[in-house]
Amino acid sequence: MIRLQQNSSTLVIVVHEIYGINQHIQDFCTFISSQGKDVICPDLLEKGSAFDYSQEENAYRYFVKDIGIEEAVVKIKGILSIYEQKYKKIVIIGFSVGATVAWLCSDDERVDGVIGYYGSRIRNYLEVKPLCPTMLFFPEEEPSFQVDEVIGTLARKHINIEKYSGKHGFSDPYSTNYHKESAQKTRGRIIDFLDEG
Repeated sequence: MIRLQQNSSTLVIVVHEIYGINQHIQDFCTFISSQGKDVICPDLLEKGSAFDYSQEENAYRYFVKDIGIEEAVVKIKGILSIYEQKYKKIVIIGFSVGATVAWLCSDDERVDGVIGYYGSRIRNYLEVKPLCPTMLFFPEEEPSFQVDEVIGTLARKHINIEKYSGKHGFSDPYSTNYHKESAQKTRGRIIDFLDEG
């Protein structure tokens, strides 16, 4: 688990991808902390190390079989229970499968904001009705689904949906899909989102 304290009244819970807490997630947590926010990133894999990108299939199987999206949601809601009284504002930011987990927490009244990066599995949970400000970042290209179709369905929910140049993983500087301009733009949007209210 990563825990970074800034004595802030805002807690940001970061939810990692199938790979676990890798360098990208560590760097992202440091970035959020540098904005003056407290950060927690639980290790949902609970195996002490992250998967390498070359182990994508193994990482995916491990997450689906040994963790599961619903169980990950339970773990994040457990963190909410621990910290809800200690903070004025709690925001969840997730990447890929972590974005789907964040999305599934958006209808919890203890959550004050949700940001999701390329949450492709959100398409399986379109019935969710967020109770908090929610911002979703999608890439132009996704191999597993039609991005515009999902965006069209989600747009009826009055949430902020933005599409960026690049592919799944565009914000990760360690990924072959890294798209510097899109990554920088989304970080700017996150700063604005965290400073609102």
